[in-house]
Amino acid sequence: MKRTELAAIGFMTFALFLGAGNLIFPPLMAQQAGENWLIAIGGFLLTAVGLPALTLLVLGRLSSADKLTARLPKWLDRTFWFLVLTTLGPAFVLPRAVTVAYEMGIKPFVGSNDGLMIFSIIFCALTLLLAVKPGKLVDYIGKVMTPALILMLAVLVIAALVNPLGGTLPATEIYQKAPVVNGLIQGYMTLDAIAAVAFGWVIIQTIRSKGVECNKALSGYIFKVVAIYATLMSLCYLAMGYLGATSSTIAANATNGGEILTRYAAGEFGALGQFLLAAITLMACLTTTIGLTNANAEYYQNTYGIKFRHSAMVITLLTALVSNVGLETIIEVSLPAILILCPIAIALIIATIALGNNQAKSVSLEQTAIVIVAALFGSLDALNILGKLSEGTKEVCQQWIPLFNSHVSWLAPVFIVIIAVKAVTLVKRRTEVAPAQ
Repeated sequence: MKRTELAAIGFMTFALFLGAGNLIFPPLMAQQAGENWLIAIGGFLLTAVGLPALTLLVLGRLSSADKLTARLPKWLDRTFWFLVLTTLGPAFVLPRAVTVAYEMGIKPFVGSNDGLMIFSIIFCALTLLLAVKPGKLVDYIGKVMTPALILMLAVLVIAALVNPLGGTLPATEIYQKAPVVNGLIQGYMTLDAIAAVAFGWVIIQTIRSKGVECNKALSGYIFKVVAIYATLMSLCYLAMGYLGATSSTIAANATNGGEILTRYAAGEFGALGQFLLAAITLMACLTTTIGLTNANAEYYQNTYGIKFRHSAMVITLLTALVSNVGLETIIEVSLPAILILCPIAIALIIATIALGNNQAKSVSLEQTAIVIVAALFGSLDALNILGKLSEGTKEVCQQWIPLFNSHVSWLAPVFIVIIAVKAVTLVKRRTEVAPAQ
């Protein structure tokens, strides 16, 4: 593969992950972290970039995204992928991207939600037009849209470096005590690890479309693509963090990262800044919707034999419909599912690294147990995040479950299961070797 093609796929991968939410998270966190913002961003990068990067590397080693769950019972395998891609697709992330694109890219100029329906139809039609030709994905996103997006972000960031609009505020209490830990938690809550599972379909298929058939070569190219993605995304997060850390003069009382970016853009460029931020948001959301539509259609074509074009049409139609129920309703209905699915996906990645993924076609009871444990404790974390646990239940969980307050109570139980499986495997091997001696 030519270096230019490889770079374009790396650029495409960066753009697939860079949704509006990824631009909004770091500014508020950095503002709250104050003088500790760089330390907090360091923790943030470990999970916000590290987990997706690790996921893509594991999928590259497996040579196919669906091999991640190949040894689960068929019903569980199909259920996992259906829920992941539906949640990341028309049930949550796709309509949220459309709604956020309207909220930040169009609403500031029209002043109401009256145009959301027309906008969603146009936006989804454009998504369909660009997603329906997967062979052209690198050309559209990697070679055209991503460079344009990087250029617009660079304009905003360079202006901030030349003319910062304030100094750092004192760190809030949580960032005074544990900036790295809170950065880690905020990075995990981007939930990009679950997105990496879906985007794995797109990235692997894109590399294979360039004539790469050898699995070892595929794994090598995935590594290089991930290096490009991780570098660009880390720089982007650092830049957004810098904007938040230096926003004290114009956005000291901001309640979210979007508000900080809006005020910063206006402070640097006046009315033109709003147009710049709108263009960045629209482009970031569009690249994400194209990628997720492609991932969904790719899965349904490979698994159920449904034509790519037909799947893409249904997905974008559903997205346009769901996006009109309102952002709050979308989040309320679908967020619990993605909060549960993310721990399962990460647990599968950890299990693949720790236990391997042999080519046996039999069902793996070990992997099934890991998924069940991750789902149970992930559900507990989801209820805690959504404020659905009673105070008594929370007190018991805080006392007995490690990392409960950090919203990763599933982590310790999953590792316990993995260690137990490794121990049993070692005992079995020694038992099998002993008679031979």
